[in-house]
Amino acid sequence: MYLTATTQFGLEDVLAEELSQLGATIDYVGSRAVEFSGDKKLLYNTILWSRTAMRLLRPFADFYAPDERALYDEVYHIDWSRYIATGQTFAITAVVNKSSFEHSLYVAQLTKDAIVDQFRERTGERPSIDTKTPDIRIHLRMLENEVILSLDAAGDSLHRRGYRQGTNEAPLNEVLAAGLVLLSGWDQKSPLIDPMCGSATILTEAGLLAQRIAPGLFHQGKFGFENWPDFDAELWQQVRQEAEAQRIEEPQAYLAGSDLDPRVLDQAAANIEAAGLDECIRLSVRDVRDAQPPKDLGPGLVITNPPYGERIGEEAQMDALYKTIGDALKTNFQGYEAFIFTGNLEAAKSIGLKVSRRIPLFNGPIDCRLLKYELYRGSRRVQPTDAR
Repeated sequence: MYLTATTQFGLEDVLAEELSQLGATIDYVGSRAVEFSGDKKLLYNTILWSRTAMRLLRPFADFYAPDERALYDEVYHIDWSRYIATGQTFAITAVVNKSSFEHSLYVAQLTKDAIVDQFRERTGERPSIDTKTPDIRIHLRMLENEVILSLDAAGDSLHRRGYRQGTNEAPLNEVLAAGLVLLSGWDQKSPLIDPMCGSATILTEAGLLAQRIAPGLFHQGKFGFENWPDFDAELWQQVRQEAEAQRIEEPQAYLAGSDLDPRVLDQAAANIEAAGLDECIRLSVRDVRDAQPPKDLGPGLVITNPPYGERIGEEAQMDALYKTIGDALKTNFQGYEAFIFTGNLEAAKSIGLKVSRRIPLFNGPIDCRLLKYELYRGSRRVQPTDAR
């Protein structure tokens, strides 16, 4: 079975490593996607266990469509009864790049028309469209008029884990938060601190990782593949039971977060509890300048996503904030490694520490960097560098 997992820019290698550990044969690592192969059990395990996949697609047709007529005809000649059963709803998600077709919505509409016309001609009935929660979601990708049609195994983006009860204004999505933790190389044992934790998505994803909790277990309702004709309910139940058995109850690492806003921390606490991690993560109301590592637990990691200051006139305020972050790291976290994820590379210069690694990523449309700092003990002098 050939499959494609999509992810966010910069997380492709992390995703490929995840899939390899699940037993996948990696065929190709591209931009924002990894192509791989494996059996049905691998598909089910990927849905449950992947922390950095956004979507899991099963390609079933590909063709060249130079114009509208060709697209309609090619779609019409696929035997759609193999993929959509009578009485099931479906939806088309289309992504169009560098093609003679200008609008993905038009391509989706034309594809839908061809499918509906085939059903109507063969059975006298047409399947219904449900754009929100379809039984079968079909993903169409058109690049330079080459079309690939795939079944969406999840039916929705996998970043929507299901544990989020509330978020602050600009939360990280769960896949990106998990990606930051995995990119840091955290050993899942040493302390991990987020001194500006917001709704605690980084800490929650770190907790799920350390406690061996499969993120797919939080999903509400059915996954897309549960509506496929070849769905194996017995195998799915077995895979779920195996995943549940891997969970570790005893906290595996010291995880702590703080924030200035008590209301935001209330949301964070609700998310953490919904993820079953309330015994594993400590929260406190605290200014970043007062953040402290735990005593007598050895060195660990700081991972945080401070505000970027996207409003006009916030430059001086952001510079001061990032200087405060740098001062707190230098003073309080000697011996630690720190990872700052930011979309404000100008303000990041005010941290005043030497960057040892820069990883390009995006937070939505915002061009960001994950900046690594090694916080040496003693008086080792470091010169500020350009965070770009």
